[in-house]
Amino acid sequence: MRARSALVYTVLRLLAFLVPLGVLLLFPVFQELPWLAAIFAALIGFSLSLLFLRRPLENVTGGLAERRAERAATGRRTGAETDADAEDAALDAPRRGTDPEAGSER
Repeated sequence: MRARSALVYTVLRLLAFLVPLGVLLLFPVFQELPWLAAIFAALIGFSLSLLFLRRPLENVTGGLAERRAERAATGRRTGAETDADAEDAALDAPRRGTDPEAGSER
């Protein structure tokens, strides 16, 4: 994933929310109820992003898929995957004669 494509997508999504919010807050009804303006701006922003931001989203997700494929091909593991394996091993290890829930020996 290129950082530029993620940054462009993020900025465009923010603009898709902030511009309608600013326009809605110009109306007197929404000045009294700013939370309602925020809800409508979120719905408008979501709709705009579905309609017009498909290509930037594909660039970001395509970059993420490429990174994941490279990581799988080289066999590199992330810290989260290593931590998850260590936690799984600790949970699967046989208990040493005590039941941790009851606090008594078996």
